[in-house]
Amino acid sequence: MSRLSFLLTLISLSVSALYASAAPGKPASSKLYEIRIYYPTPGKYAEIVDRFRQYTTRIFAKHGMENIGYWTPTDTSRKELIYILAYPDREAREASWQAFRNDPEWKAVVAKTEANGKLVDHVDQIFMTESRLSPTIKTGVKNPERIFEMRTYTSPPGKLPNLLTRFRDHTIKLFSKHGMTHIGYWITTEVDGKQPKLIYILAHPSEAEGRQHFKEFAADPDWVKAREASEANGKITEKVESVYMKPTDYSPIR
Repeated sequence: MSRLSFLLTLISLSVSALYASAAPGKPASSKLYEIRIYYPTPGKYAEIVDRFRQYTTRIFAKHGMENIGYWTPTDTSRKELIYILAYPDREAREASWQAFRNDPEWKAVVAKTEANGKLVDHVDQIFMTESRLSPTIKTGVKNPERIFEMRTYTSPPGKLPNLLTRFRDHTIKLFSKHGMTHIGYWITTEVDGKQPKLIYILAHPSEAEGRQHFKEFAADPDWVKAREASEANGKITEKVESVYMKPTDYSPIR
């Protein structure tokens, strides 16, 4: 195990222990989750999405990686492929990726698909542990197709436990009340002493309905009361990021 991997493992365990008390309920999961965001080289967006369809997801599974979901932003100006993998733990993650990169089949796929140039410009990675707030994360296809929303919450230093408590006691129930479907809730594993973040994914019948549901949620007197009480000593969120996403036709969650 590399020094970085060892440090990330320690951080992951520390984060899980620190925030478990804010959200008691189901047992804490030992799984490691990874969000990977691929930014293709110009003109290669369709090709990278298709390479996952034809080859990559199958070879991931071959090497013990769990395919959770694959999405593209509904904002078509954002040329990104967003996906989530799961592993038993950090050590399993490192072993799986090593085997994947060295797989002759994968090397042949790269040679074939990149004969006219590289497909990927760069990749963002976010490592996470499953919050005890989260429902059991299940793959599956719903009909009609849904739109998904990934939301990332950054809290002021020391305030993430307060945010998790508010989600536990109020927010999750109110989301359900307003027609939102819970997919998963995670806590990021950060390095260099950075504040962990809350990331979660909701499903909506459509983007328009998702936005309308949030308007209704924001105006709900129960939410207003809970927000004001939880922020009596100051804000517990300083930044909220949202991206609406359409599942690919090969996403295990659709």
